[in-house]
Amino acid sequence: MASMPTIAGVYRLDQLIAAIARRSIWLTDPYFVGTTSYVEALKAAANDGVDVRLLVPRASDIPMMRAVSRAGFRGLLEGGVRIFEWTGSMVHAKTAVADGRWARVGSTNLNLASWMGNWELDVIAEDERFSQKMENMYLQDLAHSIEIVLRDKNRVRPAVERTGNGPPQKTASGSAGRAAAGVLRIGNAVGAAITSHRVLGPAEARIMFIVACFLLPLTVVAILWPRVVAVPIAVLGGWLAISLLVRAYRLRARRN
Repeated sequence: MASMPTIAGVYRLDQLIAAIARRSIWLTDPYFVGTTSYVEALKAAANDGVDVRLLVPRASDIPMMRAVSRAGFRGLLEGGVRIFEWTGSMVHAKTAVADGRWARVGSTNLNLASWMGNWELDVIAEDERFSQKMENMYLQDLAHSIEIVLRDKNRVRPAVERTGNGPPQKTASGSAGRAAAGVLRIGNAVGAAITSHRVLGPAEARIMFIVACFLLPLTVVAILWPRVVAVPIAVLGGWLAISLLVRAYRLRARRN
């Protein structure tokens, strides 16, 4: 299955599998930032008795991505989804296996940028022999992972602290496009802090700190040098307006 920007074929497929799975949905993803509808689909499956599991890296090559992903863990955990963090080197696998019958392997990450903004390529297999091998490999990966649970006043924390080799050091490299996928989760967390429409916890603290550190100097610049802030906003607004006008003209011409 080849996908391209604005063609969300894999996204629709992932939603479908979450809806029709009856026994298990086991996912591996290095940059998980699930949309609200996909998270709700996974929670609904878990509430129906489906064994839903998510394996993510404990150390990401995009330093902020771990905090962004963790910001969404509480809702999944409260909904019955089991979450595991891989303790080895950075994992880039993007896999899914459901009911020991259906599997997906490819380049699509479980985030909005990958589902709807990138060119991706995945192999979809409806084959019990292949899917069962995928399940066996997944269980082997879980043997080198730490399960995340809710304890001590619903704080997100590892279920078992392992000894021995710790997580690898994070690197500063990575794709800016994948990092941008976290904007949706950051917006949800910041909005929750302002409106108090859901409970926040330690997982969101780092995001709150980073956003605050960004906004404070921006506020000072806006007060002392308002043009520095006003000019980029004006340019962005003008560019957006022109883009919308051009698109509206093309759509009208196509209709005619």
